[in-house]
Amino acid sequence: MTAAGRWELEVKSRKSARYAILAAVVLLVAHVTVAILLRVSPTGVYFRTADQLALAGIGVLLAGIALLLTRPRVRVGPEGVAVRNILSERLIEWDLVQGLSFPDGAMWARVDIPDDEFIPVMAIQSNDREHAVAAVRTFRTLEAKYVGADT
Repeated sequence: MTAAGRWELEVKSRKSARYAILAAVVLLVAHVTVAILLRVSPTGVYFRTADQLALAGIGVLLAGIALLLTRPRVRVGPEGVAVRNILSERLIEWDLVQGLSFPDGAMWARVDIPDDEFIPVMAIQSNDREHAVAAVRTFRTLEAKYVGADT
């Protein structure tokens, strides 16, 4: 089975990804601009090429960190729910899934699992509004399909 055929639902946050990309661009441009202007600044301090490269490198590093916020994704299919947040991905099999909740005031949804534990789903965020509502509805439809098939 192909990777595209394995998942019936794949959701990524829209607004947060845009904000993260914008922040990365701003950080990179600001650091590179300041690095270039350091050499010509009449501050009385002598900046070397290594200082300029280091400042630009810090900008690249900070932009990369900001871009990590574009990674969150949730995929749903017959195998279960694959939740990828900023650094890691976890596959939750259907026999462990006890629902998807979106508590009042929460920034993102969460997959409830046994023993009152949960996995945050940063891909379904409250600031995405209708996109998040549609994702939750589709998730719950697929949950009923797969959890109902297991019992």
